[in-house]
Amino acid sequence: QRQTLDQNAAWMRQNTPTRIVLEGHTDERGSVEYNLALGERRAGAVRQYLLQLGVDEGRLRMISYGEEKPASLGASDNDYRQNRRVEFMPKGE
Repeated sequence: QRQTLDQNAAWMRQNTPTRIVLEGHTDERGSVEYNLALGERRAGAVRQYLLQLGVDEGRLRMISYGEEKPASLGASDNDYRQNRRVEFMPKGE
């Protein structure tokens, strides 16, 4: 996923007024509390990587949805893999 993160960081450097909310998501396995914490750690790891690539800290905000907003509703390994993600949500200036 580093290539995607590198591309997102390059886009952010070209679109300096844009702020980004990093939304951390998990699959449905585990407790609600565990998944919220895991989603936050996941978003935090992406945030740290973006900071290392020169993205301004003030442009990044994090939120964890845990298992609340699945990308896929199934219960297969592929569904779980799709649900473990961080989404970039541009928020304008």
